[in-house]
Amino acid sequence: MAAKLRKGDKVIVLAGKDKGKEGEITQMLPSAGKAVVSGVNTVIRHTKQSQTSQGGRVPQEAPIQLSNLALVDPKEGGATRVGFKEVDGKKVRFAKKSGEVING
Repeated sequence: MAAKLRKGDKVIVLAGKDKGKEGEITQMLPSAGKAVVSGVNTVIRHTKQSQTSQGGRVPQEAPIQLSNLALVDPKEGGATRVGFKEVDGKKVRFAKKSGEVING
């Protein structure tokens, strides 16, 4: 099955502590069904000091469940669902809210 969300897509968070925040997908984890989104689901990691790094509290983005993300409509803004259709013999993604083709 084709992926509805891909790396580089602008998404909005639908549920959780960061509900309503927008960001861009920086990494996909398809086997876990999760994605890393910039500026969303930030956690603090405590790192030990070494000869090369200072150590301390380092903010980091944690993966978020794909079901809690929705694509931002390129035309109207806001959350939209993703569909597939054929354009010139090619399968492309489109926003169901506006009908706009996404990266296609």
